[in-house]
Parts: sequence; structure tokens; C-alpha cells
Amino acid sequence: MASLTSPDAELAERAARWLIDQRRAKFQPLPPELRQDDASFAYAVQLAYQRLLVPRFGRLAGGKIALTTPVMQQLVGYHEPVGGGIFVTTIHHRDARLRFDDFVHPCVECEVAVRLGADLPARDRPYDQASVAEAVAACMIGIELVDDRGVDYKAGGLDAITLIADNALNRGVVLGPAVSEWRRLDLPKATGRMMLGPRLAGEGKGGDVMGGHPFAALAWLADLRARLGDPLRAGDIVMTGSLVATQFPARGEPVEAEIEGLGRATVRFD
Repeated sequence: MASLTSPDAELAERAARWLIDQRRAKFQPLPPELRQDDASFAYAVQLAYQRLLVPRFGRLAGGKIALTTPVMQQLVGYHEPVGGGIFVTTIHHRDARLRFDDFVHPCVECEVAVRLGADLPARDRPYDQASVAEAVAACMIGIELVDDRGVDYKAGGLDAITLIADNALNRGVVLGPAVSEWRRLDLPKATGRMMLGPRLAGEGKGGDVMGGHPFAALAWLADLRARLGDPLRAGDIVMTGSLVATQFPARGEPVEAEIEGLGRATVRFD
């Protein structure tokens, strides 16, 4: 994980306000006058961005992890995953119906979500898959809601500093039923599928995420959040990375995600 140092707080605040102004506009990277090219600055902007949006979307109620594969890391020129937060009012359940026009360019991903039953505070050694498992109260199918705001991926339009600063592009989640007996499941071997209308849009297994297990991603995020001074807490929802490639539903197109043993969730952007 990149070292996190003390960034320019005033510049980070201005960058966060600029990103909030851009939430309904086509994606643009942070302009040169509002950026520093290191992870410490990007996460400082993210924390300011989250704080400024709490009055609009409610408290942070969890986190997400992105860039969990070498292909995605190469796409943005960054060598490790990145984390983001989830606001409480953007958590939906089972069969969600959302306004397409509340997004610039909605995207969806199929993930194992977890709900924590205990805090994951800062400690003197890194978390690992086994230690975070003790804090997991339930697992769920989760559809992550992303708004990439029409970024031009082929032209290299998505850069890591802006991605981190912009809360890793998270705009919410849709959760299926909570499964408290998740220990009976072989999560790495569980197959996940995403349907767009009648079409199979993608499938993968729980072990396709970083470290070969959803809890490896959870451990990485727990360490990051502790280092940022905002550790994961009991009750938080954590999205552990997509089992399928990001999908781009059309207006009115039904989206269904399912993971073996964790049930299903749906969303439609009307």
C-alpha cells in the first residue's frame, strides 16, 4: 500500500468542492491546479468530498474496493487497489428502481458484500483473511452502482488520482438478503452471474477478486481505512470487488445479479 503522508488540506478541500460541482457533468480529471500526484492527496480529497456530502446523502455506512485486477490497474496506471465510501441513503435492498437521469452514465457490478458485526480498528499488524472473517456478521449478493460519467477509457481519461478523490465513483449499492450462515459456503468457488434483460452479461467466481477470496479484499480495505483514521465499524457494508466486468445498462433495462448461496438482487434505471 502506498505511504500516506500529510497533504495540503486547503487544496484538498478545493479539489473536493470541484468534484462535487462535477457530479452531474461528463467526467474530467482533476485539473493541474487542484491536484497533487500522490495517494495521500487523493485520499485527503476523498475524505473532504465525503464530509461535504454527508448533509446530502447521510453518514458513511461502509466502503468499497476497486482496481482489484492487473487489467484495471493498467487501465488507470496505478499499481494497487483503491478504496471508497458508501453513503447510508444510497444503500438499496432487493429490487431497486432508480432514476436513470440521476446518473450521467450508470454502471453496475456483481459483488460479494459483507456486513460487519464488529469494529476493525487500527492495530500494530495488518489484517488478513482470517482476522477480518471474525468480524463478518453476514454476506450478501451486492450490485454496486457506479457512475463513470461517460469517461473515455480508451483515451486514458480515467486517472487514479481522480478516481480515488471522486470516492472511487461509487453511487450506491443494491443488497440481497443477509446470509448469516456464510461459513457453510465456499465463497471462492461460488459462481456469480449478471443478467441484463434476457442476456447473460457476465459471470465469475468469488475467488476471482484480489487475493482469491472476498475477505482478502476486506482485509486490504480495513488496513487502508485504519491508516486514513476512519476505520471500518460494526454495521458497515463492504463491497469486495466485482466478479464480472463492469456492465452498462440502458434506460429501463432490468439488471439481475445472483451468487450461489447468497441469492439475488435486481435494479432498473427508469
